[in-house]
Amino acid sequence: MNAVVLTGAVMTHPRRRAAAEAIAAKDPRGRVRVVTDPDPSGPPTALRTANPSWACVGTDATHHVVFQDDVLIAENFFPCAEQVAAAVPGEAVAFYEGWEGRNSGVVRLGALTGARWAYAIDEHVPSLALMLPAEAARGYERFAAEHGDGWPYDVVIQRYLKALDIPVRLAVPSTVDHDDVPSIAGNSTHGWRRATYFTDRAEFSPEPDAPCPAFPVVPFYQYGEAKCAVRQPEGWEHLDTDRYLRRVGLLDRCEAGLAEADLPDLPGTVCRQVWLTAFATGAVVAGLTDREPEPAAAAAVFDALGPGGLCEEYTGAELLPMIPLVRDLALTAFAEGRAAHRAAAPTPRPAPLPGVVVTGGDPAFGAQLARLLTDAGHPAVHAERLDPAAPGVRQAPDAVIHLGTPHDTRYPLADLLADAEKLGARRLVHAGSAAVYRGGPAEDRTEDSVTEAPRDPEARLWWDAEQQCRAWGRQSGTPVQVVRFAEPVGPHAPLTGVLADWMLRAWTRRPMTLVEGRRHQITDYRDMAEALAALLARPAGPEVCNVASADYDETALAELVTETARRTPWEQAPASAPHTPLMSTRLITAETGWRPSAPLSAGARAQAQWLACDTHDDLAGLWA
Repeated sequence: MNAVVLTGAVMTHPRRRAAAEAIAAKDPRGRVRVVTDPDPSGPPTALRTANPSWACVGTDATHHVVFQDDVLIAENFFPCAEQVAAAVPGEAVAFYEGWEGRNSGVVRLGALTGARWAYAIDEHVPSLALMLPAEAARGYERFAAEHGDGWPYDVVIQRYLKALDIPVRLAVPSTVDHDDVPSIAGNSTHGWRRATYFTDRAEFSPEPDAPCPAFPVVPFYQYGEAKCAVRQPEGWEHLDTDRYLRRVGLLDRCEAGLAEADLPDLPGTVCRQVWLTAFATGAVVAGLTDREPEPAAAAAVFDALGPGGLCEEYTGAELLPMIPLVRDLALTAFAEGRAAHRAAAPTPRPAPLPGVVVTGGDPAFGAQLARLLTDAGHPAVHAERLDPAAPGVRQAPDAVIHLGTPHDTRYPLADLLADAEKLGARRLVHAGSAAVYRGGPAEDRTEDSVTEAPRDPEARLWWDAEQQCRAWGRQSGTPVQVVRFAEPVGPHAPLTGVLADWMLRAWTRRPMTLVEGRRHQITDYRDMAEALAALLARPAGPEVCNVASADYDETALAELVTETARRTPWEQAPASAPHTPLMSTRLITAETGWRPSAPLSAGARAQAQWLACDTHDDLAGLWA
């Protein structure tokens, strides 16, 4: 154990100074200061008050803890905090995790496996009560000044800790809870917020080797949707829980259990999403330990499941009678999930040999697309180049899907085509862009609307790439199809479209600029995969197909941003550049039967969360 000198601060607004002073007084040694907003009349944001709250770390301090002013603190908190700091002096420690976050699933797994600590997955850092090593606390203000740029406080501090390679350790259970008072920072729109699992007396496990797991799979329930965070080589993948269960061979058992369950008087969608979450949690827990969960801990973490997943849709008064109904259903599903995992075959089935290779574009987006194609029945692998030595790439693949962009110099199209010919690819699908129609006069553009090189420079680049692929196909005798996608939406999607630009503006408190009369099309990343799978399921047909999930006018698209990212104002502006008109998608539907099916609000929210929580490795690109 190392000697610890702890200081602290409570960040507050002058209107809540009395509450902050009461929190500071919880430390019997008087080491916690009250720090008020330096610009209390400015736009409500915790970011502004966080800077002086971290900067006031004591001169001789080894650690500094910052509270927000709406917390409840467990008895014995400060001695426990000092013991934790001594045991893990180089880590960040979050003493609170709310029931509405991805990391609620981490706390739930920790409680159900008997862990007292667990490492957070990528998400905004829970900052209601956060302790940092003193040197990290001293450096935060400078980082926020250079990189904050309007992003939410818990996002900025997540990126700061990532830049320092400091892990975030979550207390299981939390020793700080959220007091149910209106949020000065404007977070009341997120609904009723409490800890996933809270104890009113803090205790420290003295064992030096006390486990602090980093879970590779984390089921969670958020925004009314059952999701799983799955660690992949390129980072965390967040996918629908039914898709995860299908991958691991447990979806049929899950569905059968749900069909036989005595369901409570709750909406059918709620029952299904709760069942999926708890069943997957049971399966994951069974893969980690044979121990029986502590009944009180299991009841507590499943008490929090419903409010966490539904707090933005229902009021606290509406959620209260739902809590025991959700808990009992979840406990049943949890037991089913544990049993299903134990009954599964002990040896995993071998993965099917990939017949599809995805190249080009952002590597993380390509890897994500390959997994989605595999889920859709077309085993695929992502490769940055068509190299037979790359894992999963074989001679004469059934198809190569190239995420073409004329701005990508990492893998020039000419090189890709030459490599495809050497490898003996049986089919090439060029994932192009609706930008080829840019500057055109008509809406509802069909695939044969562009018959000669466009005048718009951006459209011309896409057109030239298409023509290069077609010419190669004629020369090599390889079937070539061009798929023109509307703006992709989802994790790892390109940041070049209007929706991405508006989301970045919303996150960084800049107004969106709306252009009167403009209309937009977007393509959900899951619809993108399903459309490609529909084409691959048939012999090569039309040379060109258009794909889009939905279209929006300016106001509707702006409202989608405010619902899935952050509420932000917008302003009107005259058109300053050519815009891409709407495409017709009738051809691909007629040829394959494909229709968009992905819930677009979920895809947009996934993109917004990725921008906020998962892009910390490319700070320069986001703030340019």
